[in-house]
Amino acid sequence: MSVAEKEMISVAPPTVEDKLRRLVPYRPGKPIEEVERELGITGIIKLASNENPLGPSPKAVAKMQQVALKMHLYPDANSYKLRDAVSTMLNVEPECLVFGNGSDDIIHLLGVTFLTPGDEIIQGDPSFVRYEAAAHLNDAKVNLVSLDENWNYDLDAMAAKINDRTRLIFLANPNNPTGTMATQNEIEAFLAKVPERVIVVLDEAYYEYAADSPDYPDSLRYVREGRNVVVMRTFSKAYALAGLRIGFGVMRPEIAEWLDRTREPFNVNLMAQEVAIAALEDTDHTAQTLALNRKGKREFYRAFTEMGLSYTPTFGNFVWFDTGKDCKEVFNALLHEGVITRTGDVFGAPTHLRVTIGTEAENTKFLTALRKFV
Repeated sequence: MSVAEKEMISVAPPTVEDKLRRLVPYRPGKPIEEVERELGITGIIKLASNENPLGPSPKAVAKMQQVALKMHLYPDANSYKLRDAVSTMLNVEPECLVFGNGSDDIIHLLGVTFLTPGDEIIQGDPSFVRYEAAAHLNDAKVNLVSLDENWNYDLDAMAAKINDRTRLIFLANPNNPTGTMATQNEIEAFLAKVPERVIVVLDEAYYEYAADSPDYPDSLRYVREGRNVVVMRTFSKAYALAGLRIGFGVMRPEIAEWLDRTREPFNVNLMAQEVAIAALEDTDHTAQTLALNRKGKREFYRAFTEMGLSYTPTFGNFVWFDTGKDCKEVFNALLHEGVITRTGDVFGAPTHLRVTIGTEAENTKFLTALRKFV
């Protein structure tokens, strides 16, 4: 058969279920290399994905170099050493922990384990899109509850959505993309309205940036009390290990046991397990990260105020602000100045941008570019 004849063969596309058609592919921030290829410019900075601008801890890098010599070995399927380190740091029992290939993996496991066709989840809108994916993959209904006018959760409206089919409620705290935080009192009042059979997932990917707030919830207390609450944390943000993909959930041992049945046996790689411990131990690097973030936050607030732009006070390492224009136009203008940000249109906010707080030099470059277009 000739090449031309092969090209003429009509092949039917594979059949997929409707639940997959409802999935919206995750849209990550543009990588630096892609923008350099497209625009033919260098010196680009990426402030789109809420990465740690300091990079990983030197101790984490040193550990990575050591562990590279063991890459021919399978990782510990139970993450024993990392489990011991995290349980000691958080003062929780080791059997309360489930580790994953990023906290996204924990979200997926919760969906696979606890959602069946016809079940329902509740989440804020806008918020992290992978919650919806967990529902769609398991034929569950998604109840989106709009944030209020200040981009905070409307927890009363979320509680009103609870019914007999509700199985999971997702609360990113602080929320992504808005950076807003639900307080201790607000979470307490909300949990009082949630039936015991419903699992409330508190996604604390940006925990380290918010933890010094006196109103930030002590979410681990709910786990220690035996409630159906799952607390998720990650090493991707403050610990600067986004490229290794390592996160974990803290929950009642009974819930953890079910997730352990559904997870892949080697879902956390050897490098991630070993390096995460080193990152935890380098408290100086974490302190530098948080100090840099606080300084950059103040710098952004001051500049946005001078430019007459409204912004949402953040408890994360990014700021959600209103450009007053089509966000895609501002995004593209910044892109040509070598600055990658994240557009708000994907979150239903067509004039907003989300920008990661970077180093002093990165922040200056972004603000200098922004002043040209707003």
